[in-house]
Amino acid sequence: MGMDFLPDKPIYQQLIERITGDIIRGTVQPGEKLPSVREYAMEAGVNANTMQRVYKELEQMKITETKRGQGSFVTSDIERIHELRDEMKEQLVQSFIQNIEALGFSTSEMMDYLQKRGGQDD
Repeated sequence: MGMDFLPDKPIYQQLIERITGDIIRGTVQPGEKLPSVREYAMEAGVNANTMQRVYKELEQMKITETKRGQGSFVTSDIERIHELRDEMKEQLVQSFIQNIEALGFSTSEMMDYLQKRGGQDD
């Protein structure tokens, strides 16, 4: 089994992004218990040490909390989840701006295009 990973980014970072994405989308709810490190490592097809690093990073980011003897849980702090959403939004926008500028597009040109395109996928 296992998940597909991009070759140009560390696997642990991709796993952090997947888990935080699940939290932001609501696929994983506040206060919900996460699979054990071993279970998630098997599911993802990665080494348990990699998954342990992911869980440690998530806890340092205050996205999860470990309860001794019970496992890791998504934070129940809704405000932190909103902050996480805003942080990810900022990262995506910064990356987008860097990419379009590298290709020679202006931010205003892309904004015009996005406004014209808006609603086409609805």
